[in-house]
Amino acid sequence: MSIAADLVQPDRGQDAIAIHLVNSDGFESFAKGLSGPQRATLMAQKFTGGGYQVGIVPDGEGWFAVGGVANPDDLSSWCLAKLAEVLPGGTYRLANVRPGPALFGWQSAQYRFTRYRAEKEPEGPRVLLTEDVARVPLVSAEARACALVADLVNTPAEDMGPAALEAEAERIAKAHKGKLTVTRGDALEKGFPMVHAVGRAAARNHAPRLIEIEWGSAKHPRLAVVGKGVCFDSGGLDIKPASGMLLMKKDMGGAAHALALAELIMVADLKVHLHCIVPAVENAIAGNAFRPGDVLASRKGLTVEIGNTDAEGRLVLGDALALASEHEPDLVIDFATLTGAARVAVGPDLPALFTRRDQTAEHLLEAGKAHDDMPWRLPLWDPYAEWLKSDIADLNNTNTNGFAGASVAASFLDRFVGAGVDWAHFDTFAWRPVAKPGRPKGGAALGLRAAFHMLRGRYG
Repeated sequence: MSIAADLVQPDRGQDAIAIHLVNSDGFESFAKGLSGPQRATLMAQKFTGGGYQVGIVPDGEGWFAVGGVANPDDLSSWCLAKLAEVLPGGTYRLANVRPGPALFGWQSAQYRFTRYRAEKEPEGPRVLLTEDVARVPLVSAEARACALVADLVNTPAEDMGPAALEAEAERIAKAHKGKLTVTRGDALEKGFPMVHAVGRAAARNHAPRLIEIEWGSAKHPRLAVVGKGVCFDSGGLDIKPASGMLLMKKDMGGAAHALALAELIMVADLKVHLHCIVPAVENAIAGNAFRPGDVLASRKGLTVEIGNTDAEGRLVLGDALALASEHEPDLVIDFATLTGAARVAVGPDLPALFTRRDQTAEHLLEAGKAHDDMPWRLPLWDPYAEWLKSDIADLNNTNTNGFAGASVAASFLDRFVGAGVDWAHFDTFAWRPVAKPGRPKGGAALGLRAAFHMLRGRYG
């Protein structure tokens, strides 16, 4: 895990460096309480109380820090993130407020992906003390879950193929006494024909598989969490241009979200019977690759004409969602880096959200807003399903008119979810193209915290 442990600790009066939070409106009043040399020091650093500003102020033989925030009395997840990024390693406490939700950003800001290189200037962790002792375990678990997503997504495809996803699922299952089941080979071809078809062209060490974790008591409501595990997407025979492949190591971002959410559910001991499902494949090119125009069988029994081999994520999810539905779950949530159309619609920061039920959408949106992880709802619009008609099969995997790509993809998935099942679909980017305080560039958990806190409200 590329995030240090114990970055947030209970405040028991340990020695610590003080952090004062101010905003632009309150800075003048704050500065009046400082000595002349202290005010001059802040002026020399051009500190005015603006958002994400950081100042260092001498204080006798020591020093304290000052951070600029929008509102010191109403902190967001990211209010302490810049401080956590730039302050020297050491132990800190807030002087005038409790950190509350900012405990998360304090930890996420210190995420580093270090698998392939050492830190140039290791300074040690920045530890924050807090009196909110009850909040620490859960917030730290959230930070570790988001770091897990980033670690998995940031890892190149050669080291994060289907076998590596299986190994991560095995680690989670063993750590929390879950049951791991992996379907491969002939059993995969018979039971999950679309997963097999998409992944069959990959090299043997990246062979396709269907990964399942079950955890919790059968007495509790059944919750299915499904994640698209396309570990690399060449586009298949409808090959992507080189520029389109550069980020395709992140096409297993949905699987990363599903595994991280599954572990977070276990850590929080939510009262559910969890069924985590990851169809893990590489969409490769070889003589046995599936072709445009092929008709694939599916676990649901529907036949699917292939209009484009680069629309493979919905195929593997179709088999996985059919499996999830067979057990009559109380709720199904899936995560997938499914469409570029979702990014055109809502950009990289907002995962597109599709649900069958308005109340489920409302609860996810409320949880996202409350925890600085907002999804944005797009329509699951029945008339668009007409665009998936095929002349020779039950449906096509693409539409050719170029309209509403994210909604059409969701409509495709909807055909494989059981009738009447409560279902939410996140079309997430799983990547942050530009760093922001507390949100490093690279693999990113987008929608994970919204889903988790909605589930806490429903099953906690």
